[in-house]
Amino acid sequence: MIKVLSILIGTQLVYSVSDFMGRMYMSKHGFHWSTFLTGWFLVYFIIRQIAMFGQLYVFAYVPLGKTMAMLAAASIILSNALGVLFLKELLSPAAYAGVTLAVIAMLIMAFR
Repeated sequence: MIKVLSILIGTQLVYSVSDFMGRMYMSKHGFHWSTFLTGWFLVYFIIRQIAMFGQLYVFAYVPLGKTMAMLAAASIILSNALGVLFLKELLSPAAYAGVTLAVIAMLIMAFR
């Protein structure tokens, strides 16, 4: 299960990096056709395709509901870490309590 969990977290990390790119570039350039015809979007698209293979690997070994719940929890954790570290986005204490609950939920699902 450790191998599958590692691949799941790695997959979500790759997705989160692409989400970070999307947030950064879309907020700069806006949602326009020309935005999608740039180099960053091609890189974004390729990164997401690579992450998809990790997700499909996890689907082969873990039930769908458990996989999606763990991906969601990992997404919450990684997105918040990237937001704080690189975008200087801070949330309320209640939101961070929710992130903490997501961490606990992910650990429970991974080892049960």
